[in-house]
Amino acid sequence: MTISVTREGEGETRVALSPETTKKFKGLGARVVFQAGAGDRSFLPDRLFAEAGAEIVESAAEAVREADVLLKVGRPSAEELAVLKPSAIVVAMLDPFGARDELEALAAKGVSAFAMEFIPRITRAQSMDVLSSQSNLAGYKAVIDAAAHFGRAFPMMMTAAGTVPAARVFVMGAGVAGLQAIATARRNGAVISATDVRPAAKEQVASLAAKFIAVEDEEFKAAETAGGYAKEMSDEYKKKQAALIASHIAAQDVVITTALIPGRPAPRLVTREMVESMKPGSVIVDLAAERGGNVEGTVPGQIVVHAGVTIMGQTNLAGQVPGNASALYARNLYAFLEPLVDKKEGKLAIKWDDEIIAGTLIAKDGQIVHPRLKGGA
Repeated sequence: MTISVTREGEGETRVALSPETTKKFKGLGARVVFQAGAGDRSFLPDRLFAEAGAEIVESAAEAVREADVLLKVGRPSAEELAVLKPSAIVVAMLDPFGARDELEALAAKGVSAFAMEFIPRITRAQSMDVLSSQSNLAGYKAVIDAAAHFGRAFPMMMTAAGTVPAARVFVMGAGVAGLQAIATARRNGAVISATDVRPAAKEQVASLAAKFIAVEDEEFKAAETAGGYAKEMSDEYKKKQAALIASHIAAQDVVITTALIPGRPAPRLVTREMVESMKPGSVIVDLAAERGGNVEGTVPGQIVVHAGVTIMGQTNLAGQVPGNASALYARNLYAFLEPLVDKKEGKLAIKWDDEIIAGTLIAKDGQIVHPRLKGGA
């Protein structure tokens, strides 16, 4: 079994393999082929992979040509697909709801493609959950970036010249990224509040010593899917929540938004009027920028200033701490792939009816097969 890893495209700093997981794959009897320079942006030089047992090759074509398994961070390039065997499997964050034509091209190649974003939220899949591992880092980085752009200190300081008040940080969305943002902001001495449409989040927010802000009516009590994701709320609820949030945001120094609904544009949480109600020098970090943003005025990939408020729409925040992000992502991939290998034969032995396999498989035998993607939906 040959496992291959190539350099990611422009702008992606992460890599799908680490020296640690290279050793583990070698322990399964796999041959590991690694494109030279693929780990450079994650501060992982080729020699570390070579020492762990990987074969270093110069081009992506050399790495991919004999691959039984291609591990990627993002989708394979057209050049990689051109030389990939139809019998191969591709495991990556495939952005299953984006660029449908590219997804169909991947399926048409005949490979079996697994989208790590679709890992089921079940106990035995926790170690494979790339959304959690990467969102943790994004939540952390959001606070660090906010602090760097905020023109004041985060913690309260008692000085001979007087008291410096603590910054007020409001986190919108208490999923993995939001909870990490709360924890990081608290470690930095801020006064924290948070909101989420999922009832279970209230206890999680309170456990981190943050104040929970929400309209807690009957719709709120039922606002969570069986998979643990937030449901789309009614227009009536959104109006009530928006009124509460608007009055709260006006008193905040930093707002961090994290709300994403799989397969849909990011919900609009912060209006232009809310932005303009904040004090000059305040900062907003929009972690949903790549899906259009939670904030009116967010420009994906850019930092803009509106009415004295800095709106940060940077994407791929986890990729800004690539050493950690790559290490965690590589472990997620190993945890996913290891059960698919026959340890005696050193070959793939995929159980296609397994819950995790069925949940992540998006393309097989030339067709898009995932129920959520059929029919171009």
